[in-house]
Amino acid sequence: MLGLVNQNSLSAVSLATQIQFVLNLFYAALTIGATILAAQYWGKGDREAVEQILAVALRISISVSLAFFLAAAFFPALLMRIFTRETELINMGASYLRIAGWSFLCTGVSQIYLCIMKNSGKAVRSTLYSSVSVLLNILLNGVLIFGLFGAPRLEIQGAALATLISRAAELIFVAAEHVKKDTIRIRRNLLLLGPLPLTKDFLRYTSPVMANELVWGCGFTMFTIIMGHLGNDAVAANSIANIVKNLIACMCLGIGTGSGIMVGNELGRKNLALAREYGEKLCRISLWAGLLSGALLLACTPVILSFSGGLSSQARHYLQSMLYICSYYLIGKSVNSTVIAGIFCAGGDTKFGFFCDIITMWLIIVLLAFQRLFIQASCVSCILSAESG
Repeated sequence: MLGLVNQNSLSAVSLATQIQFVLNLFYAALTIGATILAAQYWGKGDREAVEQILAVALRISISVSLAFFLAAAFFPALLMRIFTRETELINMGASYLRIAGWSFLCTGVSQIYLCIMKNSGKAVRSTLYSSVSVLLNILLNGVLIFGLFGAPRLEIQGAALATLISRAAELIFVAAEHVKKDTIRIRRNLLLLGPLPLTKDFLRYTSPVMANELVWGCGFTMFTIIMGHLGNDAVAANSIANIVKNLIACMCLGIGTGSGIMVGNELGRKNLALAREYGEKLCRISLWAGLLSGALLLACTPVILSFSGGLSSQARHYLQSMLYICSYYLIGKSVNSTVIAGIFCAGGDTKFGFFCDIITMWLIIVLLAFQRLFIQASCVSCILSAESG
């Protein structure tokens, strides 16, 4: 929607939301760690242990969310300078972060609680709450960005406000679920007291996942930083490609999350043969899901390009190349989400993905990207030297 306003709005918010992306890496690690333990304890029928896991995860999540909120609320321009040197993009992105940063406080609670709901037999209801929040965000984006139905036209600030309202609504859904008798509760005595018995186990499984998510996610953030120094055209094209890729990857990510819960439940019940059978079937499903997702992206590429008329010709050229590459990326992402982040983690192996991402992300991909940036900078320097001579 911001792409329909102007290219700078799209680029600025794309860079600003990298802060949310990094925060989401912490949430991803915490929810994977919670799933590893909660799925198995729920399979054993140990409700009290699941409530302890919820309390431990919430303690960490709230602390991390508060730190990101303070940075976004009080130092937004400083955060934007990490990604770009263009003053206009910095100012526009900072205005987004000042408002959207408040949503971090809501998300820190709701995402952890929704994860526990999925692991305690309420996956459908958890999905419903998340879906309503997303649909509300889309609706409010249209209303507040463009000033529909008599609302003020707020553009970037409207996008930030829509995010905040939808996250607040999600937290209200969680609060309403919490008062029901049959649900896992956020017990104040567990949340506020000293170390809990399961804290050590939670940190043992979560720490490698956290390292894995940060290695992988910070690698992607480095791409954004590199894009920011390549120019506005590259940033705008990358932002649209990422949006499309993430939308189509939802099915693959859902299979990965579900695989961790299914395998973890059976491991908790000591049904090792059934857990192995589930793992084998889910691996095959993930491969087909990746192939279908990649084919869908290829089929949608002409349509996506037809709706990107607000981009410059150079940005459209970048976008077309990125969409083709993303279609192949989705195949690997589907298998990765199911096998490494789902099945392996459910069985307690949280270190393999960490070593994989160090090698592929940082020792290969990031180095190649920096080499591309260095070559371009050298070419520009040579041209300027020749012109001055």
